[in-house]
Amino acid sequence: MTMFPKFSKKREGVNVTCEQRLLQAVNNLVLNTEVCTGCGICVEACPEEAIALGLVGATRRGAVEYAAPVDIDEVKCSYCGVCVIMCPFNALTLKIDGEERLPIAEKEGFPEYDMVADIDDEKCVKCTICDEVCPRDAIIRDVPEYEGATEEGKERQTALESKIEFKVDDEKCTLCGICGALCPAIDVKHKTFTAESGKVEGEVVWDESRCDACKVCVELCPEECITVEREVVSKKMPGNVNIDKNMCCTCTWCSTNCPTEAIKVEKIFEGDIEFFPEKCPGGCSTCVEICPANAIYLPSDKPAGQMKGEVSPTIAVNKDFCILCGACVNACPGEDIIRLHRTGIRIKGKETDLFNKIKEKLCTPRTSKVKEDTPGEVQLKMMEKA
Repeated sequence: MTMFPKFSKKREGVNVTCEQRLLQAVNNLVLNTEVCTGCGICVEACPEEAIALGLVGATRRGAVEYAAPVDIDEVKCSYCGVCVIMCPFNALTLKIDGEERLPIAEKEGFPEYDMVADIDDEKCVKCTICDEVCPRDAIIRDVPEYEGATEEGKERQTALESKIEFKVDDEKCTLCGICGALCPAIDVKHKTFTAESGKVEGEVVWDESRCDACKVCVELCPEECITVEREVVSKKMPGNVNIDKNMCCTCTWCSTNCPTEAIKVEKIFEGDIEFFPEKCPGGCSTCVEICPANAIYLPSDKPAGQMKGEVSPTIAVNKDFCILCGACVNACPGEDIIRLHRTGIRIKGKETDLFNKIKEKLCTPRTSKVKEDTPGEVQLKMMEKA
């Protein structure tokens, strides 16, 4: 006799799929191990305690391929979708009969992150800085490519919206052909030469779409019979730049470095993080490699003459970019090197009892040093709240 529910777990490529097969429905919880940062927020959020931290540092650095940053118990899991809502990196997906759904949000009501990540199109000049500094590939830059970026790109003059006026004084022009030989926008067309007239006759044909108003033709015309005037209609490049909120981790790299202050990003977690570099073993750099926000770095050495008895720090964090996700704490192999204390979470929607329990867990201070009570799993040292 077939008994329900049935459970299974399989790994295909970067995805680990947990399945609960009921009599009339099939639930799947899918973890994208490539997107998962090992932040552990799903571990704290799971109401069934069905998720455990895995070998975060080793998996995120690619040292092992057989494991994932977190491990989901497909039997304990209730397939409620809380972990999907709480994952700040959208590494989890819940499917019911093949359709992406979140029953807990639909039926009971559950708050979600209040994502503030917007670009003011009026201020945005379509530069490349936000796209280049974003550590999560969250910038959608729908702007044409020009010849400066690629040989196959559009001609640079097409980026500027302008009106160009080109005039030739026919009385002065000798149809010498210099302008046409110089510029692809000008074609000097000669009529068939005939002894009947004994003259050079024809016309100068100008293609506005190919003219960038460089005025080389004006400067080199031996008869000074060409004038070129350009009226700029718009100095903004065409296209749009937006933020993919499913990919954005609210690190603020883009908003901090936007030269026109066109980007507004607010972090979803409030709190503080402290690094104690004197306890850090030199040469590790695990936290630097796995930080999803590129907020952790190896400080540059100062010249010996400037040290004055100081010890050069082995590790540091730029708090401006830290999102307080906790991945570094989970991955650190040392003890009390990193301390994390969240104090608030930006959400929208009703704060349910379940959410408040999760919030209390997430706002409990924790520090590095994993206890290896269970092989392949790690637990953090939790600290008393100040």
